[in-house]
Amino acid sequence: MGFYDRWILPSIVDLGCGTKPVSKQRAKIVPLAEGRVLEIGFGSGRNLPFYDAAKVERVWGLDPSEGMRRIAARRLVAAGLEVEMLPMPGEEIPLDRASADTILMTYSLCTIPDPLRALAEMARVLRVGGRLLFCEHGVAPDEGVRRWQGRIAPLWGALFGGCRLDRDIPGLLGAGGWGIEKMETMYLPGTPRIAAYNYWGSSLPRQASFS
Repeated sequence: MGFYDRWILPSIVDLGCGTKPVSKQRAKIVPLAEGRVLEIGFGSGRNLPFYDAAKVERVWGLDPSEGMRRIAARRLVAAGLEVEMLPMPGEEIPLDRASADTILMTYSLCTIPDPLRALAEMARVLRVGGRLLFCEHGVAPDEGVRRWQGRIAPLWGALFGGCRLDRDIPGLLGAGGWGIEKMETMYLPGTPRIAAYNYWGSSLPRQASFS
């Protein structure tokens, strides 16, 4: 890991993930989490203020980035939640089967190298009756925006830790064995349109058990 990825990129991502439009999206999804929560892509801890502590038993914060975990450590002190950091990628969740009541994923699926493997891991560790809460940016519905997403994708990914602008969020969920329970979409105001199209809602695994 180079100097940029370790020391500069985490601060850039933290600033981008702390804008007012993004925070409003977090406020729609994070308070729905309950019980034992696995947060995929915990990042710099931007979701912490939005948890309903009365509904949450504990949080596992999964994130492979040392730089992001370093920033998150400062926010954990004031969180008022029991949080255990797991320094692993989404494809390698170090929890037993049916460990989590809720899986929370906000602005993370775009950077996971193997999203289908990660989604299979999420299904493995989610208890029967649990749900995945998600809020992600992805491919836009407008052809002109999609073209620009494709054109700028290599540079964008290089600058922002492998972030993919054009991931088909509902398509990936479906291919990963998840059914959409509820979903809303919109362009976030005050955000460049190539990165502004948001999908948020809840999802359930299609199978009740996994081998």
